[in-house]
Amino acid sequence: MRHTTPFFKAFGPLLFGRPKPGALRGLLGRISELSSLSKLQQAFGYLIPEALLAREKVAPAGRDRIFTPVLTFWAFLAQVLCRDSSCRHALLKILAWWKFELPSQRKPSADTSAYCRARRRLADDTLGSINAHLAGRLERNVPQHWLHKGRSVKVADGTCLSMPDTPANQKRWPQSKAQKPGCGFPILKLTAIFSLASGALLHLAHASKHVHESVLLRSLWDCLCPADILLADRGFCSFFQIANLLQRGVDAVMRLHQARPTDMRQGKRLRAGERLITWIKPAQRIANWPQQEYDALPEALALRLISYQVSTPGFRTRQVILVTTLLDHDLHPASDLAALYFQRWSIELHFREIKTLLGMDVLRCKSPQMVLKEVLMHQIAYNMVRALMQEAALRYHLDLSRLSFKATLDSIAHFSNAIHAADGKPRKQRALLDTLIESIASDLLPHRPGRVEPRAKKRRPKNYHLLTKPRHQMRVPPHRNRPTSRSA
Repeated sequence: MRHTTPFFKAFGPLLFGRPKPGALRGLLGRISELSSLSKLQQAFGYLIPEALLAREKVAPAGRDRIFTPVLTFWAFLAQVLCRDSSCRHALLKILAWWKFELPSQRKPSADTSAYCRARRRLADDTLGSINAHLAGRLERNVPQHWLHKGRSVKVADGTCLSMPDTPANQKRWPQSKAQKPGCGFPILKLTAIFSLASGALLHLAHASKHVHESVLLRSLWDCLCPADILLADRGFCSFFQIANLLQRGVDAVMRLHQARPTDMRQGKRLRAGERLITWIKPAQRIANWPQQEYDALPEALALRLISYQVSTPGFRTRQVILVTTLLDHDLHPASDLAALYFQRWSIELHFREIKTLLGMDVLRCKSPQMVLKEVLMHQIAYNMVRALMQEAALRYHLDLSRLSFKATLDSIAHFSNAIHAADGKPRKQRALLDTLIESIASDLLPHRPGRVEPRAKKRRPKNYHLLTKPRHQMRVPPHRNRPTSRSA
């Protein structure tokens, strides 16, 4: 079988990088001799199958699998990039590609079971390494002027995902305790770390709904680099979090939790609305906190409190109090930190992109093993789209926040067919990819100065009532919308 991929050809450099400039110039004279993408892959050595999928298990001796790791990976990625694509739709794409590219070879069965088994064979470590490579590439390509005073800013927040209601999923990630058995869906809680400069989804931690987000953040401490600045909301603001971040050389800018009473008259007054305070270590450690780590924490922290007013229409809160480890007012004025914390809202937009536009809000897999693979594939797909946006912003000197994720996703869907049709014509493929980057750069979002309208619901609530018992125990009486119990 030829080492080609049925979907998104020539997008490999965005996933796995480009060759060194010197090597590229040395190969330009040989490009015209390349008759297929497979030869192009062998010449450049930076496209997908051999390098990052080499660790995948091979078929037993004497067995030739139709769904190779390369084919399966790209088909899985195509499913994620098209949120309405099911396994059946992915298989139909494979069948169409197979009939066109390999008419003389044995074609796959129309049954999706073989393709689903091939997806299960993809190793989590392999998918994780692909995402790490792509996220690292995004961070390495961030120019200096995108950083905050030369420092990388990371944003942490949590979200929840739902999935099919299967016994295995319910056992691993139980539904909300407020819902009756059989009337809810399993809930997966995620804590993510995004890069403020590039928008890349760097790291994820997952657990059941009943685990707090701050507990998940503890598993991501080692993913942060010294000199980073971490933005987080008040749910992550605690003595233990800030102390451990400082031990790792990471500064924090967080909103003060409402459970901690604050008197702005205490501490050393720096300027109006600014205080230098001492946060004493709590006398009791957290229940799930090891005693050894608790004893290693300092007895007190020197922190800076910043209070400012929010006058944006639609915001319920009028006063915001920030706590930060950045104590130098001259280097980090209060206005700069307030503006920096305001950018924390970008993580909500990133969650909307990956959950709504890529469809991660409602997962499809019915087993915990495949649910985690699906989440990893969403990470890869999201970072792939962000890589295209970053390349467009750098090439045309644009503000990355002005580029549309939705427009980029649509461009990939439309240009991939043309790039596929240019197989065997590397120069034409590169020209199409350049046109794709140009189209992304030309479709800019309008300037959004801020909220000018109050928060309000526009959609009316649905006419259906909330399910209170499993469906098989309910009946629908005539002329009524509210279901009742069969025992009634």
